[in-house]
Amino acid sequence: MLQVAVVGSGPSGVYAAQTLVQQDRVPDVRVDVLDRLPCPYGLVRYGVAPDHEKIKSLQNNLRTVLEHERVRFLGGIDIGPGTLPPDRLLGLYHAVVYCVGAAADRRLGVPGEDLPGSHSATDFVSWYSAHPDVPDADGFEQDGFVRGVESAVVIGVGNVAVDVARMLARGVTELRPTDMPDAALGVLAGSRVREVHMVGRRGPSQARFTTKELRELGSLPDTEVVVDPVELALDPAYVEPSGLPAASRRNVEVMRGWAERPARGLARRINLRFFLRPVSLAAGPAGHVAGVRFERTLPDGHGGVTGSERYEDIAAQLVLRSVGYRGVPIEGLPFDPERGTVPHAAGRVLRDGAPSAGEYVAGWIKRGPTGVIGTNRPCAKETVLSLLDDAPALVRRDVPRDPLAGFRAAGLRPVQWSGWLAIERAEAELGRSLGRGVVKIPDWAGLRAAAQGAGD
Repeated sequence: MLQVAVVGSGPSGVYAAQTLVQQDRVPDVRVDVLDRLPCPYGLVRYGVAPDHEKIKSLQNNLRTVLEHERVRFLGGIDIGPGTLPPDRLLGLYHAVVYCVGAAADRRLGVPGEDLPGSHSATDFVSWYSAHPDVPDADGFEQDGFVRGVESAVVIGVGNVAVDVARMLARGVTELRPTDMPDAALGVLAGSRVREVHMVGRRGPSQARFTTKELRELGSLPDTEVVVDPVELALDPAYVEPSGLPAASRRNVEVMRGWAERPARGLARRINLRFFLRPVSLAAGPAGHVAGVRFERTLPDGHGGVTGSERYEDIAAQLVLRSVGYRGVPIEGLPFDPERGTVPHAAGRVLRDGAPSAGEYVAGWIKRGPTGVIGTNRPCAKETVLSLLDDAPALVRRDVPRDPLAGFRAAGLRPVQWSGWLAIERAEAELGRSLGRGVVKIPDWAGLRAAAQGAGD
């Protein structure tokens, strides 16, 4: 029997587990899917916006894999030197596949970035998605991100930037049916945000959002999207989009329509801005962020931009940066700080340039934060095929028949699937008590208490 641990229960981890149990090259494979959280699904649970029910329904597909008879979910397993280091984990399994994603956000590296009121979009998404790791959660709820905010700047033009801009402009009527935690819902219900500026340093043809996400901005109640035709005209590919990839061409067509539409004077505005690079954040009299200074950029003819030494200030009481993610090293695993990934060859972890027997990676920690959810499937398959090629040598090593004793010896109390089902029931009950649908439990103590109700 080949025993494999998959670290991470997001799409890449679940796709790796699915490939392992559906293949027929190696019989009798058993897979434990481990997660630091007591809840499965990774960014599908904690990164997809709560109003995107169709995408969130992917959880049902992931659930089918995690309920497979040869797959076991074990939550509350933190891999690291203080708990269970990689070498000790590998002693419990024939192979370990790390699918831990890219949990850190990239920084702007400009003065004023750490002012109160300046946050990463990751923190904002985690707050309204009820992630239990939200830093200083009580402070965030008191500050509420949007309390006292009339103008917000979102730096970045990818799908996450579109998500946070949309959530800032959403009304409570549209948010109440979601699984957003009640504290965040209450804060957003009292929002006075009227202006959202979504800003990119390059042109509209190079924006990274998908057309479906972009179009959603134009369908928000009482909200108009404003695009400056002068900024659009700076982009040569915008003027003549026929050579663009289909998705970028569709984006250009949507933005052209908005730019040609007269202002309607609606209650809220989302301003799409381009060719602006942040150079500093300014503080107001109370020390809170009050605005962002941008430098106008110009296309350099090679896909990049160059500075113009012309500047523009945009007033804002909230600044959210959404300029990408980075992988976080796990002590005991090799790590490439430049790429933010674990060095690998076809998914095999490389130590000093040579494959490390039994250690593999898949997902963002393998290839970097690129692609969409579906991109994880072929990525995971490549890694699993490498593992299966190595399996005859891997199974020669003796490992415990059941690793649970090893986890408990390390002071860990795994949350099994029954514990997750207990969390689901508790969240459904919480929603009923609030007169809503399912409402997420936002804190570690609440999640642990709910999971313990299963008696694992």
